[in-house]
Amino acid sequence: MKTLVIVDDEPSVLNGLRSYVDWAGQGIELVGTADDGDAGLEMIKELKPDIVLTDVQMPAMDGIRMAAEVRAVLPFTKIVFISGHNDADYLRSALQIHAVDYLLKPIRRKELASVMGKVTGALDAEARERNRVKEMQVKLAQSLPLLRERFLLSVISDRIHPAHIREKLEFLDLTMLSASGYIVIVIMIDDVPQVLDTRSEQDKQLLSYTVLNIIQELIDKQMRGITFEKQPGEYVGILLTRQMEDGDTEEAEEAQSPEQELLLLAESIRDNLRQWLKLSVTSGVGEGVSSLPELPSSYKQAKGAADQKWYLGKNRILSMDKLESAEHLRYRYEAEWSERVLTALRSGDRERTLSELEQIFARLEQNRGQGSRYAQNVSLHLILQSGQVMLELNGMSEEWEQKEIEAWKQVMRQETIQDLLQYTAAYLQEVCDYSRLKRNGKASEVIERVRLLIGQRYSENLSAADIAEGVYLSPTYVRLLFKQETGETLFEYLTKVRVEQAKNLLKDPQNKLYEVCYAVGYTDPSHFSKLFKKITGYTPSAYREQLT
Repeated sequence: MKTLVIVDDEPSVLNGLRSYVDWAGQGIELVGTADDGDAGLEMIKELKPDIVLTDVQMPAMDGIRMAAEVRAVLPFTKIVFISGHNDADYLRSALQIHAVDYLLKPIRRKELASVMGKVTGALDAEARERNRVKEMQVKLAQSLPLLRERFLLSVISDRIHPAHIREKLEFLDLTMLSASGYIVIVIMIDDVPQVLDTRSEQDKQLLSYTVLNIIQELIDKQMRGITFEKQPGEYVGILLTRQMEDGDTEEAEEAQSPEQELLLLAESIRDNLRQWLKLSVTSGVGEGVSSLPELPSSYKQAKGAADQKWYLGKNRILSMDKLESAEHLRYRYEAEWSERVLTALRSGDRERTLSELEQIFARLEQNRGQGSRYAQNVSLHLILQSGQVMLELNGMSEEWEQKEIEAWKQVMRQETIQDLLQYTAAYLQEVCDYSRLKRNGKASEVIERVRLLIGQRYSENLSAADIAEGVYLSPTYVRLLFKQETGETLFEYLTKVRVEQAKNLLKDPQNKLYEVCYAVGYTDPSHFSKLFKKITGYTPSAYREQLT
């Protein structure tokens, strides 16, 4: 409901408007009346009404002057004038102070209702607009972090126009980025897939928030600047430096250089993230620049330095001046490399396979201009070729095909060339083991060892890894070899052994059914009963009954 104050020096008009108009029916509450401009102004300032209905001509302070003072302190209050037919000059003055409407005496109820309807409608419309603006301001405030991040991304990505930098800094409350010098640092979490893949989305966001907070707190403590997350696992810090000028004191000259400060900051970031979050990070440091539009070059240098962990290893602080210059592509992959690896695989020689791989990767390590991609392609080629050996030995089972597909994925996730060498070597040495046993005719010996182990340990909660460990081979290789040599899987054979042992135990009526279940390696009697029936055609209890 809108509030109304009436000011008029004629008692009859004031009394009529107060007593004979149904204000409530028009959605208006009459909160006060006054008989002159002075008293009316004080009342209006106190009550702050939505609408003021005032006479034009009044002694002492007239309606025009009163309205002007009201407008100065209550700009949203609507003013409607009451005027006689001879008050044309006053009405012109009323229009100049933006009165919303006027009524001529004598006042007619229908005309009064019409004018008040327009006034309340205008008030409602303005209130809606103010609310909309407030909502937009709230949404804008909520989106400021995202807008800042987008702006910072544009700053390091060559997408910012120099003419609009100052305005954007002020709008985004980033005026602290106005400086005479900048350096970029890139902090990359090592082994990002392993760090992030096992976490829920909530945990990933919490980790990102915590990492950003730690980095920003250290920046605020040791230098000045701002940090943001460019992509999962990569954080960028834009750091402010002060360039030395002729008038600087000896104390300033003895201070550490921006590069030294930055390296100390990078060490603090590395040490704190390792201490508090158990994270290993590699940091790259760019060169100093003198303006924001030059930041992309500093970012590229910092990112390029951090990417050199592919060759130099993880958990390091790298800057461009530490990197060796290198030719674009010093060593190209030669067909003879593949032939030597294939020969080692076919002979089942683990040591020779590893030696050939180490020689290949030692050469690839010198191809600094190609980064990780060239070495990854070589690794994929070797894994694909090892599949040729498995096909020759009739070992390309569905399980091995899945292992090969997973290997292609894992190759692309390795973060250093040494990681890639270790992963590729482990994969190819499994092929070596398979090749050696197949060609030496020792596969049957492995199968017998597996059967002996299962016969001795069937009552345990055996996994493929347990069985493989017991015969000193990899789980994948043992599953593959056992299936190929016997025609049944490891767990089909294990289940068969357990069921045979269960049959023997069921012959003794003293053995309870759940005791038999536990004795042959199962923890769930219901699951055991289903397996037993699947193989024998009887439930354990029915099998015991038909024995009697």
